[in-house]
Amino acid sequence: MKVVFYQAGDFEASRAAEAWCDARGIAVGALQQGAPRGLLVGYYQIAKWRNLNDAERRALEGKMTGNMRHGPVTINLLGGAEDYPLLTPEQFEHFAGTEKS
Repeated sequence: MKVVFYQAGDFEASRAAEAWCDARGIAVGALQQGAPRGLLVGYYQIAKWRNLNDAERRALEGKMTGNMRHGPVTINLLGGAEDYPLLTPEQFEHFAGTEKS
């Protein structure tokens, strides 16, 4: 599955892509100039591309590529749109770590 973000302005396409991922419970890797960002479904902290070994890169469910500052930014994920539905409010609270005690 491929999704492209064309928003104008500094980092606007990157922010839109991050928000799209966040709404679906997809963790986004750390920003590193000129390198892809890894994507995994779930609550993860993903290192910069240069710090991921080959096995970790193969385990990713996708990558975010493009010019993160000026756009466009492209998300490529395994599978189709049905594999990455929007989170329900309850799922989003759990994923975001904002559960009420």
